Formats: sequence, structure tokens, C-alpha cells
Amino acid sequence: MAFVVTEACLGCKNTVCITVCPVDCFHEDARSLWIDPDTCIDCGACAPECPVDAIFPDRSVPLQSRHYIALNAEKVANLPVITEQREPLS
Repeated sequence: MAFVVTEACLGCKNTVCITVCPVDCFHEDARSLWIDPDTCIDCGACAPECPVDAIFPDRSVPLQSRHYIALNAEKVANLPVITEQREPLS
């Protein structure tokens, strides 16, 4: 199991969630953060930190956002890991 970043993060990119991640599973692009499902240990520390409620356990992603499960896995393959908190986009 892993956690998944969904559409609420697009254009927000608040990085407070990465500060509690014990395994550095977050990656970033210009508009969003993404979680590497192979690195995520399903600890759940990140979800309550997200101010826009964009992070869900993969088994609980809302139906309309289920495509984000595969999208997270695809995106992280070519994106850098982010380990330091930065200013959000919005």
C-alpha cells in the first residue's frame, strides 16, 4: 500500500507534508508533488499535514481521482526527490 497525491495539490504544492515523511518518497514537478509508491511505507504521516486534503491511502482515493494512483507512479520515474520544505505555489 502507498499514499497518493491527488488533484488538489495541482497548483498548490504546499511542501509541509514532506517534512514528516520518514523515507523521502515525495517527488516534485513544476505544479505538484507526487508520491513514489515503491518508496512509501504507508505510515500516513503526510496526509494530516496536507492543508488541501490532497493525500489519500491508495485504497481510499475517491473514485473520480483513482487515475492519480497510476499517475503518481508514472510521474516519479523522471522527477527529483524533494526533501526540504519550500514556499507553496498558492
